[in-house]
Amino acid sequence: MENRRKFLKLASATSLAGITGLAAASCDTRKTPEEVNINFNKTYRWKMTTTWPPNFPILGEACHYFADWVRRMSGGRMDITVYGGGELIPALEGFDAVRNGAVEMNHGAAYYWAGKIPSAQFFATVPFGLNAQEMSSWIQSGGGQELWKDVYAPFDLLPAIAGNTGVQMGEWFNKEINTIDDLKGLKMRIPGLGGKVFAKAGGTPVLQSGGEVYTNLERGVIDAAEWISPFYDYNMGFYQVAKYYYYPGWHEPGSVLEMLFNKSKFYELPEDLQEILKTGCHRMDHWLIAESNARNGAYLKKLREETATEFRSFPTEVLDGLKRAANDVLTELTQSDPQSKIVYESMMQFKSTIRPWMEVSEKVFYETM
Repeated sequence: MENRRKFLKLASATSLAGITGLAAASCDTRKTPEEVNINFNKTYRWKMTTTWPPNFPILGEACHYFADWVRRMSGGRMDITVYGGGELIPALEGFDAVRNGAVEMNHGAAYYWAGKIPSAQFFATVPFGLNAQEMSSWIQSGGGQELWKDVYAPFDLLPAIAGNTGVQMGEWFNKEINTIDDLKGLKMRIPGLGGKVFAKAGGTPVLQSGGEVYTNLERGVIDAAEWISPFYDYNMGFYQVAKYYYYPGWHEPGSVLEMLFNKSKFYELPEDLQEILKTGCHRMDHWLIAESNARNGAYLKKLREETATEFRSFPTEVLDGLKRAANDVLTELTQSDPQSKIVYESMMQFKSTIRPWMEVSEKVFYETM
């Protein structure tokens, strides 16, 4: 009872402070120069590059929606032109293009920049790590965003969460995977930390943009590939060039997509346009995973009913071997790169707090359905 009284007293005080603050803000006539001297006749024309092929469903769609939302919210003052991978620059050169100011923003995933910033990949996904909900909570409410900004600051870059693909499928193979040894010698398209784990397990990871995967699978340049999930994989036609479709996506349990801004150019904008860009990222984040889940259900059915795809669950022995490899990779990385150690420890501390809650909520709910 005493705890309840304290809680209610604190809640009342907090609410009153919020109302008082809001009233004070509404009465304050002091305005910054940006708020007073907005030039409604000035249009800011920005370019957004992406790591996705031109007009790519959902991921590419989200980028065009973002540009439209920002244009409408800004009354036309913010005009963003979207370029798919390869249209303006190669798909995986967005980091340098934004850093150098050639373009103002890029949509992709932070693990593509692991060669430049090892710790960046933690802001995309970690094998056997956090799922989509947990990643979102860590970044937005658990200290991840500030670490992310610190990691990118030396490059004059500002990151924002702008989507998530959720737990992905595993990989496409043309042979069954029954033991961890079956991965040895295979060349697979797999980026980020997942690729390093695959290498530790004896395979050869290959970094490729999405537009290259089908052709390279077809020609035998690679033996296996991971992409995203049923909707994307069906439309990429992977079932035509690979037989086995494995799950779960141990390598990407909750892949965050990032909007990368040139930091200097972002803060040169009027404050209202900065907030509009942030708001657009939040809307993009919610739309992208909702749309992905809605379409994945329908396309899982299509893959099962319309194609010769053989679905396989990774054997426990294979997953256990990959977990051991993941632990080795993460230990080596965090011991060799102090920044990665700080970021990973933050993520794991958050995991130790949120996972017990997920186990008595999400996990139990699915198990009892």
